[in-house]
Amino acid sequence: MNLYYVYILQCADGLTYTGVTNNVSRRFEEHQKGLNKNCFTYKRRPLKLIFQQEFNDIEQAIFFEKKIKNWSAKKKLALAHGEYDLLQILSECRNATHSKYNPDIK
Repeated sequence: MNLYYVYILQCADGLTYTGVTNNVSRRFEEHQKGLNKNCFTYKRRPLKLIFQQEFNDIEQAIFFEKKIKNWSAKKKLALAHGEYDLLQILSECRNATHSKYNPDIK
């Protein structure tokens, strides 16, 4: 059975990078060595692997990667640190038109 991983790297400048691979250690080493000068992480080394999630299906891994790529850095860090309560708070819609904050919407 093939395994796939979604991973998050924290860059030296505090930004995060999210990717998917079938070999986390190899992919992390490629990022860390700067093998691809066009890669987002190239000028942001050194890097730290802060999260990885295993999947049996590449389609599920890609779906999850795309989902969290759009998250804020705060949400990614909350996920990486297992701060699920904070992740929930950061995920809630906070604008005034949201039904939770507007009693006129039913």
